[in-house]
Amino acid sequence: VQLQASGRGLVQAGGSLKIACVASGFTFDDYGIGWFRQAPGKEREFVSVITWPGDSILYEDSVKGRFTLSRNNAKNTVYLQMNNLKPEDTAVYYCAAGRGLIASSRRDKTQYGYWGQGTLVTVSS
Repeated sequence: VQLQASGRGLVQAGGSLKIACVASGFTFDDYGIGWFRQAPGKEREFVSVITWPGDSILYEDSVKGRFTLSRNNAKNTVYLQMNNLKPEDTAVYYCAAGRGLIASSRRDKTQYGYWGQGTLVTVSS
């Protein structure tokens, strides 16, 4: 099982960036794919997750309306489009896969069994 995050970058506040997570080694449809982020000196926090069937998507409140999560099953890829970026969005972004996620546990990082290596997003003010 492998998750490969890509799309690291440095952008100015108000700018946009799209990061991607390519999954391999497991049946994509059996897992929910989430994004978490970790800023220096802080805990890893939930950002967004997509689960299926039904393409249910959940966002953390601070990114709602600015970030959009989507998936391409044919490419086993989940994307996170980030618009109107703020300096406080600066972090290493990790994608993770979890099986059997339920509504009450989707924000809980301990429910995700597989993690990518992370990609750095830096937003300058």
